[in-house]
Amino acid sequence: MRYISTRGEAPALGFEDVLLTGLASDGGLYVPESLPHFSLEEIRSWRGLSYSELAFNVMHPFVDDAIPADDFRQMLDETYAGFAHQAVAPLVQLDTNEWVLELFRGPTLAFKDFALQLLGRLLDYVLEKRNQHVVIMGATSGDTGSAAIEGCRRCEHVDIFILHPYQRVSEVQRRQMTTVQGDNIHNIAVKGNFDDCQRMVKESFGDQSFLGGKTQLAAVNSINWARIMAQIVYYFQASLALGGPDRSMAFSVPTGNFGDIFAGYLAKKMGLPISQLVIATNRNDILHRFMSGNKYEQHKLEHTLSPSMDIMVSSNFERLLFDLHGRDGAAVKELLENAARGPVSIEDYRWRHARKLFDSDAVDDKTTCDTIREIYERNEYLLDPHTAIGVHAARTCRRDPAVPMVTLGTAHPAKFPDAIAESGLSVKPELPAHMADLFEREERYTVLDNDVAGVQAFIAKHWKNA
Repeated sequence: MRYISTRGEAPALGFEDVLLTGLASDGGLYVPESLPHFSLEEIRSWRGLSYSELAFNVMHPFVDDAIPADDFRQMLDETYAGFAHQAVAPLVQLDTNEWVLELFRGPTLAFKDFALQLLGRLLDYVLEKRNQHVVIMGATSGDTGSAAIEGCRRCEHVDIFILHPYQRVSEVQRRQMTTVQGDNIHNIAVKGNFDDCQRMVKESFGDQSFLGGKTQLAAVNSINWARIMAQIVYYFQASLALGGPDRSMAFSVPTGNFGDIFAGYLAKKMGLPISQLVIATNRNDILHRFMSGNKYEQHKLEHTLSPSMDIMVSSNFERLLFDLHGRDGAAVKELLENAARGPVSIEDYRWRHARKLFDSDAVDDKTTCDTIREIYERNEYLLDPHTAIGVHAARTCRRDPAVPMVTLGTAHPAKFPDAIAESGLSVKPELPAHMADLFEREERYTVLDNDVAGVQAFIAKHWKNA
């Protein structure tokens, strides 16, 4: 399996190098040169498999011979044994043919665990094999950071620097990152928003001279292909649990960075019958504005009750644009350069092709709270604000009631008590036992100005072998 850049000017790489490289040298994102495709008969034969067995079948073609099959199976078994439900990603029924796929049963209570608990093991395996040390630099709007730290904190060959927007994540999200102790763990609170953090990460990957040539950066954000690869699996799992592949599925995905829903798009291309994907956004609705009106235009970022989606520059959207433009890297590069200067559109026939699969909705805070309250009063089931946005968008955009609609439940409601309180409910979501003392743990983080040079200087000074 070889991987190519969405901008067409970087060399093709194998899985190991893509894992460690993150952003391509031309500024693009790596995608497989070709996708594996599974027949309906093959997918049907996977019914009844455990989650880790299913994950092996879906992901092994992407890893190919970079990791021996037995070693990869062991990584998967260890990764998903750490989840709090035997099904790993259980389904909960809300209404007739309407479901929530609970993706928050991992150690940090968010869907990011599916990829990042595996990513830490993959990195440690490859770095041990190469006798190499790397510096992980990542940006988080709330959930990626804690999942990355949990997944990588035991890695002997990495230092971890996670940037989060100062005072713009929930208290639970912040404490999940800043209370993990370790000499190789560094939390940086940037006086800016998530897009500022993400921009610094991209700039740093583009020019790593601040590290003095002594090490290299590795990515944990969803620019890293391994993140996308691991997220494809639960689309297959949900489908198989609800009668697939002999019936088609629809999925509603709360998304800001487009990685989670892009995984669903890939699942369809790999042979899974999916008839509709709903892009569910909050007021930071650049993806909705593009999908509903073919206009990609950045607005000012707003702070909402669903902070993990407070994102305006959706990195993974580039991977879809690459496909929509017939995998023409030069066309994608030109489009995104123009987008940095002002609003852009794509050719109408390309946009209409995307609309055959994708619908979208933007949900404000009031509607989010109304949905949390309505579902709890009707089902005694508590949604976090991101999943509530997904449920509302699913109901607004649903094309066919006969097709099962699955909303991805992206986070545990205990991570967002302010949103639950604002919905008017008196119920207080409790943290699970392994986090019961979270508010008593000592925090450790550094507040820095919104300045890439200052952040780079901090990393250069504090990584282990500096």
